[in-house]
Amino acid sequence: MRSYYQLYRSGELLRRVEALENRLNGCRVCPRHCNVRRDQDDMGFCRTGHLPVVSAVTPHFGEEPALSGTRGAGNVFFGSCNLRCSYCQNFEISQDKFVRSKDELTHESLAEKIMWLQKQGCHSINFVSPSHFVPQMLRAIYIACGMGLDLPIVYNTSSYDDVESLRLLDGIVDIYLPDLKYSDNQSGIDYSACASYADISRAAVKEMFRQVGNLQLDDAGIAARGIIIRHLVLPNDLAGSEDTLRWIAHELGTDVTISVMAQYYPTNKAEQDPLLSRTVREREYSRVLELVENLGFTNGWCQEFEAERTYRPNFKRTMPFDHTELGVSDGELPKKIVCVG
Repeated sequence: MRSYYQLYRSGELLRRVEALENRLNGCRVCPRHCNVRRDQDDMGFCRTGHLPVVSAVTPHFGEEPALSGTRGAGNVFFGSCNLRCSYCQNFEISQDKFVRSKDELTHESLAEKIMWLQKQGCHSINFVSPSHFVPQMLRAIYIACGMGLDLPIVYNTSSYDDVESLRLLDGIVDIYLPDLKYSDNQSGIDYSACASYADISRAAVKEMFRQVGNLQLDDAGIAARGIIIRHLVLPNDLAGSEDTLRWIAHELGTDVTISVMAQYYPTNKAEQDPLLSRTVREREYSRVLELVENLGFTNGWCQEFEAERTYRPNFKRTMPFDHTELGVSDGELPKKIVCVG
């Protein structure tokens, strides 16, 4: 029995839902603490109200192997965002100011979409960019429990998360999939329009790790519980990769599962920035992989260097990551491969 279902039966899950929904009143769901009445559809930085905004729901085979498996992760892509990354690969849904009017739906409809993913055979329900929709996410999970939901819950996040909101997810989220974007706060201001990113994201990741610990796999090699920390390598070392990897090793240990990504490409507003207007060079990426090995990490994956050519979503399609529509066969896709251990 899933731990969240035990909370559902005891009434604790509903209490958590209501506690999070109370945070929409003078919104403090995410670290921005906009203090607007989202429960009454006032809008803060994320431009959303009390209902979820969902831009795509699809089985996805481009996540880490332990998540994608053979049947895909059941991805729920929330619209809008609490960041404004100048290079966001999902900018079509994360920064479109009209996304709410196009993609808003009821909690009941979201629960039905979650159950549809379960019926497709997906290995998990993978909520993408949920930081500003934690109450709505949990309300949909609560409704889906009554419909027979029985899959691991994945929280796939930029890590710009409010720790108090995360604490209310303890025992509900099975797998945390955070990205550590920058090692210094100034980069968060410069490239994602957020204050104190490094401090906030590191506190959030420590809370996630406290809840679920290191990654655990089932007998088929599919993620059952734990944390996978992503790190996207940026050109000109704007991500501060060495400092981030050393922090992970020191604070969480080298047994933690990491995923090093090479899929950066200049999109959205990045071409206007001389430091972001090119792809990552092979020597830059190789240096980060050497650091992973030298620091002693033993679990995780890296992408092949050519990943930036094909990991490109198009949210105008029903299947945003349908590579066959791009004329690329599955055999040509860059694979996520074991990097160490």
